[in-house]
Amino acid sequence: MRRISVFGATGSIGGNTLDLIGRDPGAYRVVALTGGRNVARLAELARLHRAEIAVTANEDCLDDLRDRLSGSGIEAAAGQGALVDAARRPADWIMSAIVGAAGLAPGMAALEQGTTLALANKESLVCAGPLLLATARRHGATILPVDSEHSAVFQALIGEDVGAVERVIITASGGAFRDWPLERLARATPEQAACHPNWSMGQRITIDSASMFNKALELIETHEFFGIAPEKIEPLIHPESMIHAMVGFVDGALMAHVGPPDMRHAIGFALNWPHRQALPVERLDFAALGQFTFAAPDEIRYPALRLAREVMQAGGLAGAVFNGAKERALDAFIAGRIGFTDMAVVVEGVLTKMSADRLMNDTIALDTVAAADHLARRRTDEIIVARH
Repeated sequence: MRRISVFGATGSIGGNTLDLIGRDPGAYRVVALTGGRNVARLAELARLHRAEIAVTANEDCLDDLRDRLSGSGIEAAAGQGALVDAARRPADWIMSAIVGAAGLAPGMAALEQGTTLALANKESLVCAGPLLLATARRHGATILPVDSEHSAVFQALIGEDVGAVERVIITASGGAFRDWPLERLARATPEQAACHPNWSMGQRITIDSASMFNKALELIETHEFFGIAPEKIEPLIHPESMIHAMVGFVDGALMAHVGPPDMRHAIGFALNWPHRQALPVERLDFAALGQFTFAAPDEIRYPALRLAREVMQAGGLAGAVFNGAKERALDAFIAGRIGFTDMAVVVEGVLTKMSADRLMNDTIALDTVAAADHLARRRTDEIIVARH
């Protein structure tokens, strides 16, 4: 029986992971489940899957969680320290699906026990890719990508020489506003941005899809995880979201990973790796689909893509700054403090200011990443206040 932990259990990735685990409960023992403020759902999942411990990231939710788990024998804990402690509990496979930079420390703790980390938290690689990969090597741990695009690249590279890769194409749906006139984008609301045409995801990642900040993070993630040079990584608009990524080789061959827009495929691949098992996902009917369409992304509409290239070229702590500023700008957009198109303007302003101050060149370590993240968020707030 494999011991499994799911960090970010109440989100869409965590929910899909537990859906797969729940289909074969005799094969798994759930160690830890974590979540945020939705303690009702966290407690429900912990009881359903008989977890050893449930952890909420929010310390003020601990009493509520304890009450909901009363009589179950399931331990309750809260706070960032409790998340890290839970990641240190022995497990064979850990899903890292906490949203944002908050997922880095638990992911590092998981790797230090030499386990397999299924990484859906792209921010960990964006903020501290070299540190994360070095930690995995040092402790004999395995990192498996769970973003659909990076799972696709990983699968296309099985048995291949990464040195023979000529290009990696990361596809994007284009998000909620791909067909909107440019002049209308400034007036877009959070509610409109949170309606994805293809995928069922949480509010924040769906808005990031509309702005392409999510795809910008994925470009950086591709560079960090696979060691692919930035100039070899290409974003491509693919509205149907059936081709998740393509890998081109020096002989002109192009390997495409095709599948339905269902995260259970990438999750299931990581869960069963290095083997393949039957998964409850749609089987595509190509005759019914008819055709796929593609378009080059417009960097005027999606300036986050240009910023991602600048971050990759800068290296160092630029990824941590970029992500921290992006998360804070997204907070401000959701709160109605800035407009949709202001997010990229604000993030670029933070990158420019912190680059000029030479604050992005420090060594990548947990403390320096945390400091860069904290300062980027503060700079973001300062720029937003100055703009208004």
